[in-house]
Amino acid sequence: MKVTIVGAGNVGASCADVISYRGIASEVVILDIKEGFAEGKAMDLMQCATNTGFNTQVTGITNDYSKTANSDVVVITSGIPRKPGMTREELIGINAGIVKSVVENVLVHSPNTIVVVVSNPMDTMTYLALKATGLPKNRIIGMGGALDSSRFKYYLSKALNKPANDVSAMVIGGHGDTTMIPLTRLASYNGIPVSEFLSAAELEKVAADTMVGGATLTGLLGTSAWYAPGASVAYLVDSILNNQKKMIACSVFLEGEYGQSDICIGVPCIIGKNGIEQIVDIQLNDAEKAAFAKSADAVRNMNADLKSVLA
Repeated sequence: MKVTIVGAGNVGASCADVISYRGIASEVVILDIKEGFAEGKAMDLMQCATNTGFNTQVTGITNDYSKTANSDVVVITSGIPRKPGMTREELIGINAGIVKSVVENVLVHSPNTIVVVVSNPMDTMTYLALKATGLPKNRIIGMGGALDSSRFKYYLSKALNKPANDVSAMVIGGHGDTTMIPLTRLASYNGIPVSEFLSAAELEKVAADTMVGGATLTGLLGTSAWYAPGASVAYLVDSILNNQKKMIACSVFLEGEYGQSDICIGVPCIIGKNGIEQIVDIQLNDAEKAAFAKSADAVRNMNADLKSVLA
């Protein structure tokens, strides 16, 4: 199995590290536009092999998409972070151009690949990738919900003082500080609702902390996080390549599901060898439905800035 990661920055390199270390794919190609950057990251990773015991072959390349041929999965992390003074429209315009170019180039050499979008704003970039390529919706997946859910589980485990791996929880909605929806009502600790252990106020704080989880790390690190995003991508890729059929919250194109159409937004999906194999319809309560509709409105408003790119 072959995975291409476009973008050799912190997230892309962390993703390659986890995929290699866990033996998820036999071959990983890292591509970047900066001369020698991907090559250096690949060499550094390969020099871990004898000490960590992995056999994945990691290769770095500069802008030569022919070396990505026959990739089973392509991960797109390319793009720039929002800079001081930059408007949302400017960020979307720049990153949309990058993502559109990347997805078009990889499909020339891997026409049957499944595309995982990480670039921000993630829901909008996922929508762009789908609309620009015309691929079936099962083959374009936005990663955000997997990361948001992992952060939700972390904050729940801290509040419970229990292992995060014993916590089951999910975040749906947009991948943004004000658009994500941590489903506290459905979260559980070893099958028991977390509401049996935590008060309403404690759960409200967990949800609030989850929603600003990315911003919290940016404030501490001075840049976006990379370990958890890289691991979240690898988790998603693992479910695809090994046909694990895990239920993972992903940004996917909706056609009436959850009362929404013509939008990519986070909902629970079954992930297997065909990418999105099923959209799982959770029965939301009235408050959750209202929050989801509000989140969809915000994402759709952001998508409106793609008109010039998709024209």
